[in-house]
Amino acid sequence: MRTDEFDFDLPRALIAQQPVSPRDTSRLLRIAGDLRDLGMRDLPTLLRAGDILVLNDTSVIPARLRGRRGEATIEVTLHRRLSETDWRAFARPAKRLHVSDHIVFAPDFSATVTEKRDGGEIGLRFNDVTPEEPLERALERYGVMPLPPYIDRPKEGAPADRETYQTVYAVNPGAVAAPTAGLHFTEPLLSYLQDAGIAIAKLTLHVGAGTFLPVKVDRIEDHRMHSEWGRIDSATADRINAAREAGGRVVAAGTTALRLLESATDEAGRVKCFDDTTEIFISPGYKFRAVDLLLTNFHLPKSTLFMLVSAFAGLARMKAAYQHAIEAGYRFYSFGDACLLLREDQL
Repeated sequence: MRTDEFDFDLPRALIAQQPVSPRDTSRLLRIAGDLRDLGMRDLPTLLRAGDILVLNDTSVIPARLRGRRGEATIEVTLHRRLSETDWRAFARPAKRLHVSDHIVFAPDFSATVTEKRDGGEIGLRFNDVTPEEPLERALERYGVMPLPPYIDRPKEGAPADRETYQTVYAVNPGAVAAPTAGLHFTEPLLSYLQDAGIAIAKLTLHVGAGTFLPVKVDRIEDHRMHSEWGRIDSATADRINAAREAGGRVVAAGTTALRLLESATDEAGRVKCFDDTTEIFISPGYKFRAVDLLLTNFHLPKSTLFMLVSAFAGLARMKAAYQHAIEAGYRFYSFGDACLLLREDQL
């Protein structure tokens, strides 16, 4: 398929710059055989007792750093941990960097470029990391939350983002982008869902900065996804499988949860335990094995995420739904509103 088949016009005014408060007062568009304008607090009435809601409990780290290589200012966004000291990162401007270059972020915090890759990606080895001074402590001190580029923030970031760009159930540090569908949940809403008989399961996918990268090729089949690490333990896999066997539906809270579930599910539709990286790229024609409903935000034109939701609910249906959302003034992207999709083959 051609990438431009997934294009649409979006007024910049609809790109949300701040989250709503409380989180669960965001709008919710139900996309099934018809469209229904609702709110996140309606979610318990849209699901059924016996369904299982799967959340991604990754925690976003302050992975954006500004430093200097000589006189040049360099910005890096970490996106994949390789070891305690080594990371893959996206650099700007990457063309100024060479292997063995030294980037200084602070007097006591620096890194060496270990490799140069395509698309502005580099390898970094942090020089000042010890068991007593782990990298996480330096990132907390010098890093900025890695909000996507369509959200306007000063270069030094905004203190509130450390809370608002994090789900209320985030516990496993390692993501450099938030699983944004989860930003709509509050503790009371999660309690209401459980009171309605909806089970909750948690997995971990450390979302990478590659999620922000546009699809630059003409044909989507030529796009290469960056890998992300995820884990589903055996107890969680068993709970999900038991819910499906009892007639419940699997509801993925976000494309990250969906991608990991699909990566971990066999041809028979059983979720297996998983502890590995995934590069799964879901586009129209993909046959879903694990997920029945998807809660997600509104995504960018020509993005892999819009391709995923088009595979899930149908390209024509999603284009019509997005046009409705634009006309109705829904808020788009990471801090925007949500939609609940029923899988096309289950309509």
